[in-house]
Amino acid sequence: MGDFYVPHAFSNIDAHPHPVRLVNALFRLRTEPFFVSYKQRLRHLLQAQPGQRFLDVGAGTGDAARELADESGAQVITCDLSRTMCETMKHTGLKNVAVADSHHLPFKSAAFDGAWADRVLQHVEDPDRVLEEMLRVVRPGGRIVVCDPDTATQALNIEDHRLAARILGLRQTASIRHGTFARRVPGILTARGLLDVEVEPHTLVVRDKRTIDDTMGVRDWADVFADRGYIDRTEAHRFNTLLNEAIESGQFLYSVTYFLTSATVPRT
Repeated sequence: MGDFYVPHAFSNIDAHPHPVRLVNALFRLRTEPFFVSYKQRLRHLLQAQPGQRFLDVGAGTGDAARELADESGAQVITCDLSRTMCETMKHTGLKNVAVADSHHLPFKSAAFDGAWADRVLQHVEDPDRVLEEMLRVVRPGGRIVVCDPDTATQALNIEDHRLAARILGLRQTASIRHGTFARRVPGILTARGLLDVEVEPHTLVVRDKRTIDDTMGVRDWADVFADRGYIDRTEAHRFNTLLNEAIESGQFLYSVTYFLTSATVPRT
């Protein structure tokens, strides 16, 4: 599971030594109640209708695209920079799949009734540019929905709070390119003149031992940072010891808030 936390792993999946591990990590996350819940809300905010066309930017395994199409009767096109992810989508039955750089979407302007990016903008090189591209390809009156975690909202309970803060700080600065971009999205969309800009906080809280081991990979964080020289092995060992103690005693808690932002492209 540690590969999930290799710095910037999801920024270039195909360059990862074992990209299938990242695919499997996404497959594990999709069944967790928190992710199921906010993704359902994301699809609702798109306001999709039968016959409309939507774009899933950075679609990953394509689960959200399939679910939106099944629920609404809309046509969904998916794109992802990763050929590995695109092949995964095709193998699971999706047909309208494009290998594409989200900074330069290969679609005509106003080609879609809506577009969304779920846990994508935090990983790209220039999230402002990707957001502009999403706005370009959505018709007037169409919908934009974006969701990402804000890594500055993380909380972690182990006995040594300073060490916990150090590890969380590295997750914010070293693991993800734009860990706090999610808080900027509502203001950017408002400044671009979009209408009905709404932002919803959805907080992931992890205490269940199975979730810790199977989906969050918390036990690997310190070792990954030690491997890359951000902390020394003594710090990593101490973190792992305190982490295991907190988990076994029921004291462990990890949380992070996701910001789910939706808006409407103006008609004029």
